[in-house]
Amino acid sequence: MTQTKRSFLALAALLAFSSSAMSMDMIGNCELSGAKGSIPIATPAKPGQLTVQVSLPAPIWWNGDTPEAIKDGMEYCMAAEIAWRAGYDKLEVVNVGWDPLVAGQTSGYDLTLSEVSITDDRKKVVDFSIPYFYSDIGVLTRADAPVDATSIKTAKVGLQQATTGAAFATEKLGLTNVQMYPDQGDMFTALRAGQIDAAMTDTSITLAEEKSTGGKSVVVGQYKTGEAYGAIYEKGYANGAVIDKILQSMIDDGTMKKLGEKYLAAAWGKDPATIPYFE
Repeated sequence: MTQTKRSFLALAALLAFSSSAMSMDMIGNCELSGAKGSIPIATPAKPGQLTVQVSLPAPIWWNGDTPEAIKDGMEYCMAAEIAWRAGYDKLEVVNVGWDPLVAGQTSGYDLTLSEVSITDDRKKVVDFSIPYFYSDIGVLTRADAPVDATSIKTAKVGLQQATTGAAFATEKLGLTNVQMYPDQGDMFTALRAGQIDAAMTDTSITLAEEKSTGGKSVVVGQYKTGEAYGAIYEKGYANGAVIDKILQSMIDDGTMKKLGEKYLAAAWGKDPATIPYFE
């Protein structure tokens, strides 16, 4: 084989690889695995796109502080995959407050993905998808001032209002020395500033915060609750069953597992199962 022919073949292979890479199906930075329009939604909330609500910040799940900045993350890429399989290559992210989000006070969207635990009370005002993630309640403290299963009873604990973690801490554990915050960002800022002794919310979220602080905060324990996350639909939303079908297809074909490995396991730096359970 001549040098000229070898060079030509090498160039052809490079061009073929580049063409394949360029043709990869993507929304944002998410590589899409399903077939576009394989489980179609004919009448989305806004024509020609999927509209998804979230309450920011939600690092790892949504990587960015504003809708415009977010291009990846566990739930963002879930939403991208849902949009693609539903037949759309456009995804609009809408940031809303946590309280109205879980109270069914927002409208004009297809689904909400915001680490929302499925509860009977919330089912009274919104509809939920099938579960896509399971989480318990973690206890996050400063590394230089940890608490334990006994001292948490009298420690000053930060909670995010209108969350299942807040209800669990006050109603199940009977904690009374608590401080409520409108969002998890404010709660974690208060912990770092020493204004509270511990912060309690989903173990997955506390592990993400531990990793982001470089070890200055640590998840010292967790409580078993058996909670599951679900997407929120407006009450009576006609396309809920279709999105459930898409979610199930993502679970069945391993897409959800791959997203979890890429965005959650790597970001947390540890298996949630290694966190001791408080009684």
